[in-house]
Amino acid sequence: MRSVLKFRWLIVSFLLIATVGLFMLSPNLTKQAEEAGTFQLPEDADSRIAADILEKANATDETISVVYSLKEGMAADKKAEIEQTSNEIKALGKPVEDVLNPFENEELEKQLVSEDKKTVLIPITVAGSESDVLDLTEKIRSDILPKDEEVYVTGETIINHDVDMSAQAGLKRTEVITVILIFALLLIVFRSFVTPFIPLIAVGVSYLLSQSIVAFFIDWFGFPVSNYTQIFLVAVLFGIGTDYCILLLSRYKEELQAGHSIEDAIVNTYNTAGRTLFISALAVFIGFSAIGFAEFPIFKSAVGVAVGIAVLLLVLYTLIPFFMALFKDKLFWPSKKAASHQDSKVWIAFSKVSVKRPVVSILIVAAITVPILLSYNNDISYDMTDEIDKNYESVKGLRAISEAFGDGDSLPVKVVIKQDSEIIKENVVPYIEVLSKEIEKLDDVKIVRSITRPTGEAIEEMYVDHQLGLMADGMREAIGGLEEIQKGLTQVQGGLTQTGKAIPSGREASAGGQQLRQAAEGIEQINEQIEKITGGLQLGLSPEEAAGSLQVLSAELQGISEGINLAASQIEQSGSQVGELGNGLNEMSSGVNASAKGLEEIGTGLTELRNMLNDMSETEIVRDTGLFIPKGTLDDEQFKPIIDQYTFGDETGAFIEVILEDNPYSPEAIDTIQDIKTTIERVVIGTPLENVSITYNGVSSINSDLKDVTSDDFNHSVTIMLICLFIALAILFRSVIMPFYMIASLLLTYFTSVGVAEIIFVNILGYDGITWAVPFFGFVMLIALGVDYSIFLLDRFREESINGLTVKDALEVSMAKMGTVIMTAAVILAGTFAAMMPSGVLSLIQIATIVITGLLLYGLIILPLLIPAITVSFGEGVWWPFKQRRKISETRK
Repeated sequence: MRSVLKFRWLIVSFLLIATVGLFMLSPNLTKQAEEAGTFQLPEDADSRIAADILEKANATDETISVVYSLKEGMAADKKAEIEQTSNEIKALGKPVEDVLNPFENEELEKQLVSEDKKTVLIPITVAGSESDVLDLTEKIRSDILPKDEEVYVTGETIINHDVDMSAQAGLKRTEVITVILIFALLLIVFRSFVTPFIPLIAVGVSYLLSQSIVAFFIDWFGFPVSNYTQIFLVAVLFGIGTDYCILLLSRYKEELQAGHSIEDAIVNTYNTAGRTLFISALAVFIGFSAIGFAEFPIFKSAVGVAVGIAVLLLVLYTLIPFFMALFKDKLFWPSKKAASHQDSKVWIAFSKVSVKRPVVSILIVAAITVPILLSYNNDISYDMTDEIDKNYESVKGLRAISEAFGDGDSLPVKVVIKQDSEIIKENVVPYIEVLSKEIEKLDDVKIVRSITRPTGEAIEEMYVDHQLGLMADGMREAIGGLEEIQKGLTQVQGGLTQTGKAIPSGREASAGGQQLRQAAEGIEQINEQIEKITGGLQLGLSPEEAAGSLQVLSAELQGISEGINLAASQIEQSGSQVGELGNGLNEMSSGVNASAKGLEEIGTGLTELRNMLNDMSETEIVRDTGLFIPKGTLDDEQFKPIIDQYTFGDETGAFIEVILEDNPYSPEAIDTIQDIKTTIERVVIGTPLENVSITYNGVSSINSDLKDVTSDDFNHSVTIMLICLFIALAILFRSVIMPFYMIASLLLTYFTSVGVAEIIFVNILGYDGITWAVPFFGFVMLIALGVDYSIFLLDRFREESINGLTVKDALEVSMAKMGTVIMTAAVILAGTFAAMMPSGVLSLIQIATIVITGLLLYGLIILPLLIPAITVSFGEGVWWPFKQRRKISETRK
């Protein structure tokens, strides 16, 4: 420290030049956080895989919606206006791919206009990047939509962008409020106009320098970053930085009042309080560094605070001694006393309970914490719309859709099916329908749309029972046709018989008459055959046999028709009066010929029926799915729009769109996603879809992945953090017992604090739960920062023990000397987090609530009551397995 004081001007000059230079040259940390995005799921998460698949297939089209919220329902002029709006948006061109006019047809109107006619949607398909979507949104709002009506533009990208913007705006408010609040608190604590500027300058330099270094690390090493990085840098550095300054300045004043010179006072301050500060900062550094072992990038992004702690230590060991040496005892002008230097009467009172009656003290802590712990349900919310003000357009639009069409209609779930080869085949599509049907059976699923059910209703023509019904109808029609042919042939037969009797016995006429009689007999025989076939079909004769017989009879009828024509010619040549009958015979011939063609057509129909039945009998698809798609159906031009809508990647992939009953952000929606996954895993076994890639996209799927990732990562990261803290504290305090109950007391504080937050936000304010990121960050903040205060107390206890005091005496002195410092530090740090309250970002407000509750609970209840009680209970065993080294024959100053 004496070397630092000797070269203080050089060191401080270099520090300030480095701070300004790096700040000027470093990348923009705010922009880096924006580019990183709201969600940064691991690469193996379902929704991340789905997004990658769609991106590689150039199928990243997103649907945003223009939402008309009408007060008086649909009028004719309003309908025309909405149609005009959809046409103008379509005319914008790229990145607009398609715009649905809600009044184009009845089916679209049913889907896009609410039942009360007061909410109308214009879905817009956009192909482009996030910035393209946002630019288009702004253009629609500014150039097309009316300014005097309730018309909103909403969509997943727009909502996520608004969340980012809200967080950045909250950060700016937090920075300003933090500085003002800390200055005011320091003014009260030190009762000086000079002292408050010292911590603010030191922490300000630390913040600017660490922010620049973190920004460079992000560019150079891919350091994790999110909106939380900058926010926590502000909160933690200003919070504990101020606390550490209070610790140093308080000890410095104590040394001055003990009569030491300025240089000796500074050196002694850093030999005592400086050691405590180093241990505390090291614990915080270890806590935040341990976050680097997290897998979830959002959680990992708080590791930047560890960089800030390292920079803060550098500044506190260089800039603060500089100010101490510069201002000397004028540092505290005009006050000669500071609240932080007085013995704490409150903690002296606490010590009479915790040190002398440890059991009573422990029972008091239990009475306060246990009821809250028992009420804690660990309710977690994944609703990102809660993060931002309800006055944002994107949120208003989402609410309007939910209220008019149902919660799930606003942001559906996409089941993404992908394989390397073509998937849209007659032997695969039926299994997509099976998946769709099974998903639709789930309780919380409202509608399922896919290639086999584009409107949400299954295409009946694909089901075998429907096809068999059509076949039965065709069979009845065939039988009816045969009966009609029979009637026609019977009439022809009768006409031929009468004509034959009327012909005289002339040679030519006689020959014609003979021909007619033979034709009549042939028709009679054919009619008998047709009657047998008709009866056979009714009794189960196979279509194949019936078709063969009908083809033979058709040929015979054609021969009879030719015979009748020949007879008519012979009769006409006879020149007799009977020759006039020739014209009538020609008509009979045409009738017979038509009957022959009718039999041929019926035979062809029966052949097709036979072929279809054969195809059905030869495929396992019918038995597995109850569906049968005839060859060529999927190539039909009428089916092409459906294929285009529900496939991608040159028909190597397909979508199933699932509309949920619940809010897509709700915990219930996440449970439904898990049900969908379980259902699909079960249904695809033994089908062509068993080995294809099936992933899930959409808000509910993202939140489902978030739940899995954050839960696993919380347990993983917290375990590593606590182990690292335990080892560090065990080495620094030369005790295994002390770190154990220090950490246990912090865990008790955390769970009690999060229980209080749950009571406030869930039970009272009615939110679904604590926002998903809050438990992790609340834990890290409270443990890493709260451990400081136990270090402040127990390191002073260690110092007093070394000086020869008993455990009880050492605790009483430590509590008296450190009580005010700890309470002041806790209030200032709580005040720093209180600056998050006006941010308007729910997760920050909840984190602030947990940290503030925890710090005050720890600083005012658990630390003065529980820690001393446990320490006294262990006695000298608190140093196990080591022994405390004491200064022999040295009296306290």
